[in-house]
Amino acid sequence: MPQTDTIDITPGWLERAGRPWFPVTGEIHYARLPRGRWAEVLGHARAGGLTSVATYVFWQAHEPTPGTFRWDGNLDLRGFVELAGRHDLEVVVRLGPWAHGEARYGGFPDWLVGRDLALRTDDPDYLALVRRFYGATIEQLAGLTHADGGPVVGAQIENELYDQPQHLATLRSIAEDAGLHLPLWTATGWGGAQVPENLLPVYSAYADGFWAEADEEWPVWSQVHFRYSAVRDDLGVGADLREALDGVAAGEARSDRDVPFVTCELGGGMHVAYHRRPLVAPGDVAALALAKIGSGSVWQGYYLYAGGTQRTGPHGTEQESQATGYPNDVPTRTYDFHAPVGEHQQVRAHHHLLRRQHLWLAADGAALAAMPATVGGGSEDPDELRWAVRSDGRRGYLFLTTYQPSREPLPPQPGVQLTVDLDDGPVTVPTRPVDLPAGVSVVWPLRYPLADGVVLRSATAQLVTRLDDAGAAGSVVVLAATPGVPVELVLDGDVEVSGPVRTHAADGATVVTLGVPPGPGTAVDLPGVRVLVLDDATADRLYRLDVGGRERLVLSDAPVYAVDGELVVHSESSRVTVSMLPGVPLDTLALAADDAGAATVEPTAGPGEPWSTWTLHLPQAGTHELAVEPHPVAPAPPAPTRGGPMDRLSAPTDFSGAARVHVQVPPEVLAGVDRTLFRLDWTGDVGRAVVAGEVISDHFWYGRAWDVDLTPWREAVARDGLTLELLPWRRTTGVWVDASVRDVPDGITVTSAQVVRVARAVLRVAAVSWPGR
Repeated sequence: MPQTDTIDITPGWLERAGRPWFPVTGEIHYARLPRGRWAEVLGHARAGGLTSVATYVFWQAHEPTPGTFRWDGNLDLRGFVELAGRHDLEVVVRLGPWAHGEARYGGFPDWLVGRDLALRTDDPDYLALVRRFYGATIEQLAGLTHADGGPVVGAQIENELYDQPQHLATLRSIAEDAGLHLPLWTATGWGGAQVPENLLPVYSAYADGFWAEADEEWPVWSQVHFRYSAVRDDLGVGADLREALDGVAAGEARSDRDVPFVTCELGGGMHVAYHRRPLVAPGDVAALALAKIGSGSVWQGYYLYAGGTQRTGPHGTEQESQATGYPNDVPTRTYDFHAPVGEHQQVRAHHHLLRRQHLWLAADGAALAAMPATVGGGSEDPDELRWAVRSDGRRGYLFLTTYQPSREPLPPQPGVQLTVDLDDGPVTVPTRPVDLPAGVSVVWPLRYPLADGVVLRSATAQLVTRLDDAGAAGSVVVLAATPGVPVELVLDGDVEVSGPVRTHAADGATVVTLGVPPGPGTAVDLPGVRVLVLDDATADRLYRLDVGGRERLVLSDAPVYAVDGELVVHSESSRVTVSMLPGVPLDTLALAADDAGAATVEPTAGPGEPWSTWTLHLPQAGTHELAVEPHPVAPAPPAPTRGGPMDRLSAPTDFSGAARVHVQVPPEVLAGVDRTLFRLDWTGDVGRAVVAGEVISDHFWYGRAWDVDLTPWREAVARDGLTLELLPWRRTTGVWVDASVRDVPDGITVTSAQVVRVARAVLRVAAVSWPGR
């Protein structure tokens, strides 16, 4: 990077090259993903609006025996960092040495735990081993740091260490002595942690947690995250480990108002433990993330952003368990976390919901980062309107929410209208009160500059993105409507407006309302700018990607990302519609797919100007139904047991009495596509998928379908089939699942079994623009 690309920390925000900077980071564990899938996952992450990825360096994976390090295969940290850079993603390396991440002994190797050392302290013998591990890790990053023009911009020291500030400072010194010099050094600050001054405290927020007790319907420490608040701390995350491993309770919540509000673990979903299995909805993830922005966050960081698979090592599977002193048993293989991108690269609804927020941050995050937050309203009282403002005095954003998870939903708010005082006078939004429906979170712009001399005083629609080089369309600003809220745009002064709108003058402004429903073709033309007002569903399909040598807005029915100017599509459907703005002529398109002879692309009707639209036909994609016994019987399921330091329910390990279901998969169903997923819609307790005598996946049932990637096992599955070992649901066991799925009969019920064929296609666009665009 050039020397002008400096990164600094101010008391209120981060700065880059002298300007406020609003990064977005998502956790992706390279060591828990097949190396061949790294590019796909990183592509989706970048398309989802991430600017960087964070990743644990698990000591147990890299030094399985003392003094012998492994960096091969999917342990190639250097290769992962380099690939992230090629996807225009920066990297925050979570160095440990203790990581957790639901790993055995928190990521410590067994040989280390077996020694008589004061771990996670300044014990000289322990630090000597840390120096060796850090030295080997940092050697892999040589030439890849920000100062060298590389993607590594930051490092996190340790994880959830709350009472050893001197040790944290020592660890940073060890890393720097080993040659790692970075602009950003962080440490987790939740739980009242004592963080030294040379580390930036970073925070977490989860909609629910598997680490709560089985009798907690919704933990109190999660509820606060759906309200705007000046308190950054979370006393629930890691509290069970602290109590179990150290025998102490969390400290007092801290706000750290003298440093920027930075997050590193906003729940991108939630893992499950045997005793407690949260069902976090996509809307929960998006509403929590937006509430943190409304509360003042200047760096959004998600855990996890992409799921993975627990590793196996010299001592077997490497997951957290009661057998190694933890309070929880988690699945031995799956670490899906119901993340935005799943364990097997399934792209989920919250990937799209979060992308809308990230597109906004890419468009206006530099301004937003320098806007302090003011919490205006919103207590525990569900009837009180929850609102906040971020403003620099000249302009800002108004945040409103009526969203809480389904177990304690909030009511609608009738007659909403607020007045925000800015430097040049008050702004009342909307001009007439509106009813805010239940279950929505909105952020409305105040005095947003649309173009030279054109200021959006207020709007009841959310800013998504802008494209200032949109060909014949000129500058395009994209807004998204909220279902149930009429769209009103208020423009300072007397402004010429055209399009399907109604206008009137009021209070020195031009008030614009829509005469047609929002949608991809709903355009409001103003001097120097076109405003597209999308409906909610269309906004979820919107991307901003570099395709064919220029930035374009892309609407797609299937998940897409861009690499080297090409559009990569992964689809479970045989028909995908793609629109682009600026558009391109059909004769500049080329389609490559898994079955190139059958895949085609053709122009089709779409939103119309200024979009161009095509349909991709991918006949190799789709689903294949399999015949499976609907009510298999487990002849001798094991009795429930408890264990661990908190006497919680233990996951069964004896599957000798499980129902054994053999699934035969036709060989032709497994071939000819990029990925084949076995998808089981079922109810029960615990399931394992076995191929050629090896457990390749397991699942604690909690209300969602179970996906198993058969791609690496195609030959064995085609030859021998797949065996499911299933244990029955028994309500009296006391396992907590969400109330929405709790009322299921005891036993095992298989609703459907499918092979989902996921096709990959690449749409190449010549780097030419459509004449006149």
